[in-house]
Amino acid sequence: MLFFVIEVVMGVIIYIYIGWHLITPTRLNYSCKKILWFILILLMIIPSLPFILHYFSVEALWVDILAWIGYLSMGFFCIVFMLLLLKDIGYLLTHTAKILLLLAQKLFGFDKKTKENSDPDRRQFLTSSINYAIICTAGTLVGYGIYQAKRCPTVVETSIPFNDLPRELESLRIVQISDIHIGDTIKREFVQKVADRVNSLEPDIIALTGDVADGSAEYLRESVSPLSELSARYGCYFVTGNHDYYSGVEAWVEEMNRLGFTPLLNEHRVLHHCRARILLAGVTDYSAERFLPSHASNPLAAIADSPKCDLKILLAHQPCSIFGVAQSGFDLQLSGHTHGGQSFPGQFVEMLQPPHFVAGLYKYRNTQVYVNRGTGYWGPPQRLSVQSEISLIKLTREERLKNST
Repeated sequence: MLFFVIEVVMGVIIYIYIGWHLITPTRLNYSCKKILWFILILLMIIPSLPFILHYFSVEALWVDILAWIGYLSMGFFCIVFMLLLLKDIGYLLTHTAKILLLLAQKLFGFDKKTKENSDPDRRQFLTSSINYAIICTAGTLVGYGIYQAKRCPTVVETSIPFNDLPRELESLRIVQISDIHIGDTIKREFVQKVADRVNSLEPDIIALTGDVADGSAEYLRESVSPLSELSARYGCYFVTGNHDYYSGVEAWVEEMNRLGFTPLLNEHRVLHHCRARILLAGVTDYSAERFLPSHASNPLAAIADSPKCDLKILLAHQPCSIFGVAQSGFDLQLSGHTHGGQSFPGQFVEMLQPPHFVAGLYKYRNTQVYVNRGTGYWGPPQRLSVQSEISLIKLTREERLKNST
């Protein structure tokens, strides 16, 4: 509810700002401007409707269509807003420079005066031209963002070094997917592309680190079904993300179990690879306790009564789980949640949140953390500055990595 209120307030500010720039300066008559303002307000309201309908468990094809309209509108006008903001900043800097120039002329006694162009027709033409250019640019970026969001995610291969890693584990292939967000705009076709690409990597372990879907397991069963085709030598594992709690986490845990995944809810499994032993554990989402008290995230419980292993890996949806995980003796945490920021300037917003891990490999005390950029997307179907990701993680001995560099 808090998120919804913040979204509405920000939406009102953004859309009024856009209308003030794009509608008010035009030479259209009052009636035409009134119609344009009505359309703008309508497009401001539509993105909120799918959230409200999902809150009341309304799921249908027409809701999906409404969500497409709303998300495209939201994405388009967010880009328009940023471009208008850049235009205003440019104008402010130019205007400030002119004022400073006039002050310098007066200060040093120059009599030369700067001519101001007061032709209203020319100013109107320039304003309209810039506004049309902004609209066309925003439309082009939306189209490109959709293409990037709907294409098969990029495979990002990462080697993670460890001290005293058994040589047998250097051949281990871990494939991580995260934040698919199957729902209104992500359906079976996209999930099938992900499943086919993951299987082509011939993984030893598949880790799905939360946020499988936005919607009920019953409604989205057909869309998630390609996940049952995933195959790995030592199995497929799943931990819950915050979005999995919005539509009934217990149903989603049961569904993932049916699809062949092993849910790790503050628990672990011991995997044997050649002569090496791996502890693979998972915790529920960092915020799970707010939705279901019995799902409170507990890294200590996840590792309790575990035997001695050569490597301890934890699956945790949110990077901020590291604060508790680092005290539990894990060597590696695999997370998602951030989407890598998804689109500009999202990555800079994510950087503001502790532990400031947005995408890629980090280290916190003695635990390394890898943050997946998201296999799908959330909200507007856009990936402008951050590509979606399937992570192929390989383990390496730290001495070998140093020698190779």
